[in-house]
Formats: sequence, structure tokens, C-alpha cells
Amino acid sequence: MEPKRIPLFPLEVVLFPGMPLPLHIFEPRYKQMVAHCREQHVSFGVVLVKGQGIAPTGCTAEIIEVSKEYPDGKLDLLTIGRLAFTILEVFEEREYAEADVEYLEDEPAAEQSSSASLMKIFEQCHELAYGQKPEESDPGSHESLAYHVASELPLDLEYKQSLLEMRNEAQRRHSLESALQNWMDKLEGLAQARRTAGGNGHRRV
Repeated sequence: MEPKRIPLFPLEVVLFPGMPLPLHIFEPRYKQMVAHCREQHVSFGVVLVKGQGIAPTGCTAEIIEVSKEYPDGKLDLLTIGRLAFTILEVFEEREYAEADVEYLEDEPAAEQSSSASLMKIFEQCHELAYGQKPEESDPGSHESLAYHVASELPLDLEYKQSLLEMRNEAQRRHSLESALQNWMDKLEGLAQARRTAGGNGHRRV
């Protein structure tokens, strides 16, 4: 059974269930947090930093391995997202914040939308953004295809946060397809502008 109270690690990152997250731990308070999690075999909660506060919904991160320990106590970790949660109350009793949380489950899907159209636009966006297609993977192998796709692209953090807060995979896929279509149109426009600028007879030095 997952603990009701967990440590919080605020980051400029949105972590999704099932997705890997490598971390470099260097602040003393988070070294303490990691030591606590390793000793107690518990996860910590990754939450998005929003202005002076944090987002109300986050995702637990399980420590899979410590890939490097430095002489000064810094750590390189590999973690993986596990469970989405909403924060009920935050406590500042330790060096790092903790929170009482409620774990969230997806609503049962009446019907699952096809993965083909989402995968197609994902591949197109990935190629436009990175110059290459994504590594091949079986869409059915992911707990949430929408989470997998969103984690692979440099999307706006606020938008990623909205996906994390959705409790229906079909809704996430529908939203993501629309967002990626709009994003792809912008990427194609930028690519066309670069091609035009590159062929206007002016040589850039």
C-alpha cells in the first residue's frame, strides 16, 4: 500500500506514469530526501514548479538505480514515474517539503481511440523537431500512449501538466492529436521560413 504522506521534489518537469526520469541530486535537502527514500524503500513526488508555488497534481518517482555517487555526496539517479496524485496538504517539517496525497486512477474507458493516427502525427512532429523519426516501439506496450508521446516531445510544460491531470486516456489522446496538429503546422511554417531565408541570395557568415 502506498504511503499517504510522501516527500515532494518540485522541478520544472512534468513526470508521467511509466516514463523514465534521470536526476542529478546536489542540494543537501534533496540528498536527505533521497537517503530517506532509499532507507524506507518509498517513492517521492515530482511536482511542477508554478511561479512561487507548485502544481496541485504530480507523479510519484520510484528510484530504480543510483548510477553514480560522487565524493561530495551528489548522486545521479534513474527514476521512473509510477502514480499520479493530487496534493491534499503540504508540510514543511523537514528540510524538504512533504505532502498528504490522494492517488489518482484513470476512469474506465468505454472505448479506446485508435493509436494509428496519434502515432502518425507523433512521428511527423518528432522528425520536424529533432530531424529524425522516433525509435520504433509497440503502442500497446505503453501504459498510456498519450503519456509516452508527450514525454518524447518538447511540449509546453503547462500543456503537459494538463495531460497529467486528465483521468481518461481517450481524452488525453484526443487532446494530444489536436495539440500536435497545431504544433506541426507551426513547425512546418518555421521550416519553410528557414528554407526561404536560406535561398534569398544572402550568405550568412
